[in-house]
Amino acid sequence: MDKYQDLQDRRAKLMLGGGADKIEAQHKKGKLTARERIDYFFDPGTFVELNAYVQHRCNDLGMEGTQVDGDGVVTGFGLVKGQRVFVFAQDFTYNGGSLGEMHAQKISKLQEKALAAGCPIVGLLDSGGARIQEGIGSLAGFGKIFYQNTMASGIIPQISVIMGPCAGGAVYSPALTDFVFMVENTSQMFLTGPAVIVTVTGEQVTAEELGGAATHTSKSGVAHFRAPDDKSCLDKVKNLISYLPSKAGAPLPKSFSAGNVHAKVDALNELLPDNSNKAYDMYDVIKGVVDDGEILDSHEHFARNLITCYARVDGTPVGIIANQPKVLAGCMDIDSSTKATRFVRTCDAFGIPVITLVDTSGFLPGTGQEYGGIIRHGAGLLYAYSEATVPKITIVTRKAYGGAYIAMCCRDLGADVVYAWPQAEIAVMGPEGAINIIYKRDIAGAENPDDKRTELVNMYKEKFSNPYVAANHGYVDDVIEPRETREKIIQALLMMRDKKADRPARKHGNIPF
Repeated sequence: MDKYQDLQDRRAKLMLGGGADKIEAQHKKGKLTARERIDYFFDPGTFVELNAYVQHRCNDLGMEGTQVDGDGVVTGFGLVKGQRVFVFAQDFTYNGGSLGEMHAQKISKLQEKALAAGCPIVGLLDSGGARIQEGIGSLAGFGKIFYQNTMASGIIPQISVIMGPCAGGAVYSPALTDFVFMVENTSQMFLTGPAVIVTVTGEQVTAEELGGAATHTSKSGVAHFRAPDDKSCLDKVKNLISYLPSKAGAPLPKSFSAGNVHAKVDALNELLPDNSNKAYDMYDVIKGVVDDGEILDSHEHFARNLITCYARVDGTPVGIIANQPKVLAGCMDIDSSTKATRFVRTCDAFGIPVITLVDTSGFLPGTGQEYGGIIRHGAGLLYAYSEATVPKITIVTRKAYGGAYIAMCCRDLGADVVYAWPQAEIAVMGPEGAINIIYKRDIAGAENPDDKRTELVNMYKEKFSNPYVAANHGYVDDVIEPRETREKIIQALLMMRDKKADRPARKHGNIPF
């Protein structure tokens, strides 16, 4: 046989994965195949496949004679909007994308190469889990992948895209990565499936209810992003990559918007209600200060009382953390603390400046929060902000009370620049609560207690609960008009562009979990 023809025949067979019938079945589920996903993800003609002809070595339990080149996973690298990216894509058309010894070896070898090259790695997961026929070899393979996930953590961006089933031990690799995407109605993640749960606990639950995209992006917080189909999900991944450096310490990707980037945003002056107890939408503030009003919301549906998103300011990628007054009045709780902690640490790992917009009256009270460990979770956020060495800019838009004032990156927690709007209320607690404690007897003994309380509240606001007291003590660098916020952020980013921060020598800190 002609050697070149043999090569072409083998390549053509590679494209079929587990066979035409399995490809058709994949399409009927509304899913792309592994190779179709890769073709859509990379810039045309740039994908280079590695280890295409690897086969499994198992000859037990019916596996003999079932070898297919690639062993159910496609690995390689290419360009995404001009940036080098490594990828592995599990092929559900062969053995349900199950992970065996050689399948795992292909992935772990790719992880090593991505780390050595200093490039992001993206995993497109679509697998029935461990290949039972290969026994301990499958479990060892998972261990190798988890180890490589950990070694690369904080060095190169690691992105997991769940595009089908991901069950059992397989779920821990995505959980160890920096970002997790899911596709609605076709992807699920769970340690134990519905059949096991009903047997052990008696609970009736569907796979989608248990581990679907809606569950993990809104309830558990395991996933950061969700999308309605494979292509829109991959588009979101590409968008995320455009905000990230290739590795820790590498330059951030810059882009430039049209128009006057230093223009003042007059609409922000009219945004806050006259009544400080009324809500407004913090997204209006965020979109008013970032380039072209464009953001990439991370954990959009989880802990919605706090916003975490990526954006650009004067072309520079930034991470934004903001209380959302429309949900729980912007109070901090367990989930929002965990959400913010993870976000701060991710930004810090990859050199992305952090902008914090503060409007919170404190931590959410209640036995559920205390029993659930709000102290521990809140301490995690304090730790993350204190540890972060990237530029940190804080803007107090309205309320900043008590422990939540500290936790939202105050000056003494390491903020490089702190601004406050004139409406800001910075104090140990709100005026009403403070007056009820300090002047309890005066109010009770007054001829008209309500009038006395109002008088004292107004006095407290004037003397203590305004931004100028904090500015007098140097805790706030400047009180600014809301419309100046974008311009001030740009100036602060320029000032702190070459920031260097020393930290004590140690093996690692011990963040509270």
